Formats: sequence, C-alpha cells, structure tokens
Amino acid sequence: MGNEKTLWEQAVAFHGHECTGLATGFRVAEAAINALQSERDIDEEMVAIVENDSCAIDAIQVITGCTFGKGNLIFHDYGKQAYTFILRKNGKAVRIAPIKRDKEKQKDLTALRKKVFSGKANEEEISLYRKKVKAAIGEMLSMPLDEFCRVEEINCEIPEKARIYNSVICSYCGETVMEPRARILNGKLACIPCLEKHTP
Repeated sequence: MGNEKTLWEQAVAFHGHECTGLATGFRVAEAAINALQSERDIDEEMVAIVENDSCAIDAIQVITGCTFGKGNLIFHDYGKQAYTFILRKNGKAVRIAPIKRDKEKQKDLTALRKKVFSGKANEEEISLYRKKVKAAIGEMLSMPLDEFCRVEEINCEIPEKARIYNSVICSYCGETVMEPRARILNGKLACIPCLEKHTP
C-alpha cells in the first residue's frame, strides 16, 4: 500500500509535468475545498467556473473533481486568474484569485523562461531554469493559503446541471453533432464548422 500518490503527484501525473501554473491551480483548489468545507466532487455537487485555460485547470479538475466531461467545470475565456466555486446543496460560493507575487522576485525566472521557451537557452541555463521552477513550486505549495490567494464569499447564480442531448448527423460531413448545436443550411442539418465552410 506504500505506492499511493500524494494529491500533488496525482495532479502532476494527470498534467504531465510540474510547473508553477499547475501549483497555482492546486492551491486554488485546496482553498476552494477549505472555504466550502467540502469533499472532492463526485457527481456535480460542486461547480467550478474558471476564467482561463492555463495549466491551473488540470489541477483544479484533479483536486476538486469538477471536470469538463461531467459538465461542472465551466470555462469563460477571460484570460483572468480568477476562479469561482459553488456548492449546489447550499448555494455557498467563493471567488478565489491568487495574490500577485513580488515582480522583482519573479523577474529572473520570467527572463529565463522566455529564453528557454524560445529555444535560445544553453544547457546551463535550462538546468538553472528547472531549479528555479522547482524552488518556486516548493514555495507556492508550502506557503499559508491566505498568503497565496484571496478568497471572497460571493452571491452567485447556480448553473444548471449538465444536460444530455440527442445527436443528429451533419448532412455535409456525416459526423454526429449535439442536436442544439446543429444548424440548418440549404434545408439540411449542418454542424457549425460545415455551416461556416459552406456559407458564402
């Protein structure tokens, strides 16, 4: 029984690598579960509304159990590091945002990241970058939650539970499409990509 992975290891295994973005989502998810006094979601009891599509979202899925597949992870493409979590049973909701880190402290890592990601870094710089990332992750995972993120209790409309729709066949590509997403083009059913492709 000694081979059980920690929650962090589970998040890393799901995401594929360690990074500061994943650590952000991990701490946000911890803060949500603490603030809502909840267990990991099993069947849509909790809803997460995320405002970016960063690495953080993978940790949120693993730790909270809110997933795209279950329909209780809702994505708003705002590009913001802000996350809302709601419990259906009592309507309690919190909005969580990481506290901005010291820019001066982050400057070296940011410059190094840019060089590594551009492919211009040498082996020594790549090694230094990995060490700095590892240290930053360690710091993020060990600091008190109230120093890492701001948690605000809010009033929030509870989203509907995920619905299951019938599928229809697109007359143009022959692929199945969720019925409410199908459109009519020249009197035939069309998926959205085919509608865009065949509309002059």
